[in-house]
Amino acid sequence: MTDKQRRRRFLSSLGSFGGAAALFGSRAQAQTPANGGQVYLPPYAQLSDYKTRKQSTWDRSGGNADFRKIEPGGTLTVFESEGPGIITHIWFTIAARSQRHLKELVFRIFWNGNAKPSVETPVGDFFGLNLGDYFLYQSAFMNCSSVKALNCYFAMPFQKSARITITNEGEERVDAFYSNIDYQLVTALPAQPLYFHAQYRQATPNKAIKGTDKNLNGTDNYVFFETRGRGQAMGVTLGVVQNSDNWFGEGDEMIFIDDDSKPIITGTGTEDYFNGAWDFGVTNPFGYLYNGAPYIANGERQGGRYCLYRWHADNPIAFERSLKFTIEHGHANDRADCFYSVGYWYQSEPFTDFPALPSAAERHPAIKLS
Repeated sequence: MTDKQRRRRFLSSLGSFGGAAALFGSRAQAQTPANGGQVYLPPYAQLSDYKTRKQSTWDRSGGNADFRKIEPGGTLTVFESEGPGIITHIWFTIAARSQRHLKELVFRIFWNGNAKPSVETPVGDFFGLNLGDYFLYQSAFMNCSSVKALNCYFAMPFQKSARITITNEGEERVDAFYSNIDYQLVTALPAQPLYFHAQYRQATPNKAIKGTDKNLNGTDNYVFFETRGRGQAMGVTLGVVQNSDNWFGEGDEMIFIDDDSKPIITGTGTEDYFNGAWDFGVTNPFGYLYNGAPYIANGERQGGRYCLYRWHADNPIAFERSLKFTIEHGHANDRADCFYSVGYWYQSEPFTDFPALPSAAERHPAIKLS
């Protein structure tokens, strides 16, 4: 068989996989492109200058005890590296005595040797499990498998150094914390790299505002996060516990960009912001690449529980000086439900001016009547 025949047989075999574009992307070109254009190759088919690395909880003795224990009040450092580099993937799985460990374990990331973190959130909330329960879902940046494996795929560049810790704020020992963190060491980062941030907030409950059905300035809105600097917002995760019957989600998102006096972006309702519709069909969970309501229990009833996510990878919300990301709790803030959330964003300098993290007991989701 000649070389030409071998090539033809190989290209013919690609038909069962959707053709060469399925392997090399929809922009794959012929070997001799028209009009002097260049052949497109995805990054994984080109030589790279970075060094691939992983830090994990592997058993340094060579045995199979590939985990760490975390005593009550203890802190485990799961990642520490000098830069420049890029964290590309974080994987955790946990065996803990406490049924509340997703709320009790606190995940922190420190950039460039800062004493304060730029990521500070309970482990479960960071991965979209905002009510402290495991459930199956997948999205572009976060997922949870059916076997309680947690994954994050946000790229996290760092210039000088990065450190990641897990602190057990519960009263019982974590018997096995497994961690795998993939990263790249590079000679230099691309121009204008941004630092990843994630901030936890809660309102238990929100304060219901009665006597008005108008809200233009967002004064009493729930705040996902606020920051000063230059960057772009990537999205939020939100857990809701209903403190009363009926639909909780008539609240509009209101986003203040470089001006705290008025929102630049105003939406049409909570279910619309999370790219659902019509009260999420009351009890119809869903999950997609950039949006979802993957967990709904006892919808529109007191005690109803929701977990939601929305990623802005299609159009990150850019800010030059400041950003305040808010949403109403009910129409014109007329409901007093419990919210538990994480906001995710990037900015040019590490930001560490976070509000104090509520205690582990305060973070436990429950009906709370005002």
